[in-house]
Amino acid sequence: MSNRSLTKDELGSNNLYALFRGRFPADLSQVFLETGQGRAYTYEDVERETARYAAFLAGLGLAKGDRVLAHVEKSPQALFLSLACFRAGLIYLPLNPAYRKNEVEYVLSDAEPKAVVCGSESLAMMRELGVEQVETLDGEGDAGGSLVGKCRQLQPDFATVACEGKDLAAILYTSGTTGRPKGAMISHRNLAANDLALQDCWRWTSRDVLLHTLPIYHVHGLFVACHCALLSGARMIFLNKFDARTVVRTLHRATIFMGVPTYYTRLLEEPGFGKDVCGNIRLFISGSAPLLEQTFYAFQQRTGHAILERYGMTETGINTSNPVEGPRIAGTVGQPLPGVSVRVVDDAGKTLPPGEVGELQVKGDHVAAGYWRKPAETAEAFTADGYLKTGDLGRRGPNGYFSVVGRAKDLVITGGLNVYPKEIEAAMDQMEGIAESAVIGVPHPDFGEALVALVVLASGGKGLREAEILAKLKEVLANYKVPKRVFFLNELPRNVMGKVQKNLLRAQPEYAPF
Repeated sequence: MSNRSLTKDELGSNNLYALFRGRFPADLSQVFLETGQGRAYTYEDVERETARYAAFLAGLGLAKGDRVLAHVEKSPQALFLSLACFRAGLIYLPLNPAYRKNEVEYVLSDAEPKAVVCGSESLAMMRELGVEQVETLDGEGDAGGSLVGKCRQLQPDFATVACEGKDLAAILYTSGTTGRPKGAMISHRNLAANDLALQDCWRWTSRDVLLHTLPIYHVHGLFVACHCALLSGARMIFLNKFDARTVVRTLHRATIFMGVPTYYTRLLEEPGFGKDVCGNIRLFISGSAPLLEQTFYAFQQRTGHAILERYGMTETGINTSNPVEGPRIAGTVGQPLPGVSVRVVDDAGKTLPPGEVGELQVKGDHVAAGYWRKPAETAEAFTADGYLKTGDLGRRGPNGYFSVVGRAKDLVITGGLNVYPKEIEAAMDQMEGIAESAVIGVPHPDFGEALVALVVLASGGKGLREAEILAKLKEVLANYKVPKRVFFLNELPRNVMGKVQKNLLRAQPEYAPF
């Protein structure tokens, strides 16, 4: 794998959409996206629809640098909305549509979007939260009252707004050390650098067909999967969600499949999954959470394919990857992408030799500038020589392949989604009858990690039960943040400084019952 830096011309100093548009097929009638229901959208549709969406947003009074918050389900229209924001020089801010009212409220107050686009089912909530400029986005079947219907009345003509590479293209919220999400500021240049490097390393061409089953509110599904297809003039089969049986039936039409480890464990549970349905696949790619070695080998034995594992994060996109041509080693995340520097350092910041475990730090044009309106956290996140402190622990092997062995921060990745335990603990500690709590991640054969809550009851909470706690959490948190189990303790283990020793909790086998 080449480690050359991408040139300024390759990175582009202009609008990200302009970079995509310059890579579209000469024949715009070629299909770009096909839904699970068989509806096809061509590259000409991409050009026309993004022009209409961008013109509509500009007509609302939005100008370059304004934020657009999207709280929408996966659909071609949601993808067009993101591209239209890039095209208009607006900052796209996608949220998980599972976010509840209090979670959305925090992001609204922090990002102060000029407009919100949501599903019709969330319109009342947005009104309650005081959002003045809100539009609905209800996909292909829209009758005319939402953004989709209104855009049909507009001419497909919009001059892409000129941008500098440093201009923000998106803000993605990720968990922070305080338990409150932080908005990673991702520029046009950040995305261009990462997308072009991935297209090169993964050997994308216009002949590729991506089977897309990921959500599109985060880096993996949107900035990696969709953008690589756009840059390559390739095609996507765009399913609303991952369903193992549907994937097995559809794989023969695709050349690339991307997923989180959970997807691969569920495919292995399907009796009809094997070499015969994978004959056309060129690459199986895994990320967003560690892939267990037993999954890697079981998949290879069943299909003949070695899953390509890579390492990334919200603030950077993809940092390292196993190679397309060359050995893919189980338990490793490969080598740095072109233009990316990765090092392993000790607590004093000294670079460690191969084989020793320390914090992974990364540097390159793909790394976000920092966190929205959080200068102190931004300063803390970077070293004096410009490396991002990832908070992940890893090592570099003698072959130059990196392995991620843990996280310095207390982040849990369950089913490919990041969860910060402090947010859940805060919600539980506010419940009547709970004195204190601790949330940990434990190994899970399907999700990679599962959330488990350890609870100390207050004197008045002796009748509180597991089901009641989980039900209350589901009222205020997205389902993926709700622990799988609750265990009751007389006290939480603490060190002499009073800090809860979660390492001791994780070491207890009874708290890892999966």
